[in-house]
Amino acid sequence: MDCIYESVREPTYTLSTEDFLSYLENDARLRVDDFIRAAMEVVQEVHSGVKREDGLSSFLETHTWPVAAEVVRHYRSANRNITSVEVASAILHDILEDNDRILDLYKTKSYGFEAYLNYRFGNRICSIATELKIPPLDNYPGDTLKERQLARFRQYSNMLVTSEYDIKTIKLADRINNMVFIKDRAKLNRINIYEKIKRYLREAEDFYLCYTILEPAMPDYYEQMRSAYEQMRSAYYEQTLTMPQS
Repeated sequence: MDCIYESVREPTYTLSTEDFLSYLENDARLRVDDFIRAAMEVVQEVHSGVKREDGLSSFLETHTWPVAAEVVRHYRSANRNITSVEVASAILHDILEDNDRILDLYKTKSYGFEAYLNYRFGNRICSIATELKIPPLDNYPGDTLKERQLARFRQYSNMLVTSEYDIKTIKLADRINNMVFIKDRAKLNRINIYEKIKRYLREAEDFYLCYTILEPAMPDYYEQMRSAYEQMRSAYYEQTLTMPQS
């Protein structure tokens, strides 16, 4: 694989399992130990066959592996120490999102998936995954979907402002990946993609662009976020205004 993470600011969002391992070992110069392999096995079990908003793209290949690789790239570029714990945390960052699938896979484990995650990978990784999890909208007040989304966004943003470096790094890599992906799917002319583009634009303007420059500032992620935002905004005006209006 020609590694693009060291030379290009805007992340590429398609990465096979083999290319991800190659990147870790050959470009990032990390030893892929049993801890990292265990994290990969769990996400492959939980996210196997899961597709993204276009109904075609592999969640693992266009999100899980690229986000984890981007987190590793960031740590290397910032000259920060990175261990198997940070890599596994990035790999497992979305592991608590697919509740129905988790409950089905682990229904025989009466102690629940979070306890299993904590037992297998430790409190540190379980805590990061728990903080990064987007809470259900039913937890928030509001008469409309938009009001509940706004209440959740405000609470989640407040958490991120005070979060530690590892969580901030993963969340920004995660959000930039999502923005780039959804921008490239605007041409599909689907209402679910149209709505997500609108939400990502609003949340970038209201929080995420500023979040990159709050201490600890992450200039590389500011550049990526700004580029993704501007391209997504252009795609919105050029293509998505022809979509059905809700």
